[in-house]
Amino acid sequence: MSKAQLILALDLETFEEARLLIDALADAVEIFKVGSQMFTAYGPFITRYLQSKGKKVFLDLKFHDIPNTVASAVKSVVGLSVSPTKDLDFAPLFMLTVHTAGGKEMLEAAAKAAQTQAKALGVARPLIVGVTVLTSDVQDAGTQERVLQRARLARESGLDGVVASVEEAALIRRELGQDFLIVTPGIRPADASLNDQKRVATPQAAILQGSNFLVVGRPIIQAASPREAAIKILEDIKITCHSRESGNP
Repeated sequence: MSKAQLILALDLETFEEARLLIDALADAVEIFKVGSQMFTAYGPFITRYLQSKGKKVFLDLKFHDIPNTVASAVKSVVGLSVSPTKDLDFAPLFMLTVHTAGGKEMLEAAAKAAQTQAKALGVARPLIVGVTVLTSDVQDAGTQERVLQRARLARESGLDGVVASVEEAALIRRELGQDFLIVTPGIRPADASLNDQKRVATPQAAILQGSNFLVVGRPIIQAASPREAAIKILEDIKITCHSRESGNP
């Protein structure tokens, strides 16, 4: 499994707030998540700003609709990888989300649309990960099995991985192998507030359970020094990955 990576969630109200944060962390953070709040307010403008800075964009819109509608939406997303001007150093879109509750036909349509459109436009295909169960949901006796079923469905449908909490990551990793991506939201340093997340984990716990990408928002955004908070998490990730590779607990 590749080393774990940090994704910073831009869960902010204004572009100016986002711009200041992106610029402050430009030399530290490589991947930024754009969710419904930012994309609804600013649309492709926010993704193109990040791409023009050479940053990887994780577009988290959780597409869930009839297969044809989701396929069309995914085609539009792939189009965001095309540079608006020929002389601009422009990073292709890195990753997007669909919701596994949409079913096999919808997931297959999304995967096929991404592959076909990327080839037609001559751009890299973005990774597609399926949302399983939201980390704000309360865990019950059937949560793990439901998540695993949806993860299997995602793989069978041609997706690259899933979004799942740390509580299911180890199970998914064991059942679906090392090449299946796991994106884990709800990451909190040990001393951070839980906010509205119920199924959370520290960076170390997520990595040890098999997560590839760790999504962090408020613990960085709301810190007195977002830069110091991000660097501390990046150091924790580096240390944990090195320890794991060395065979240490």
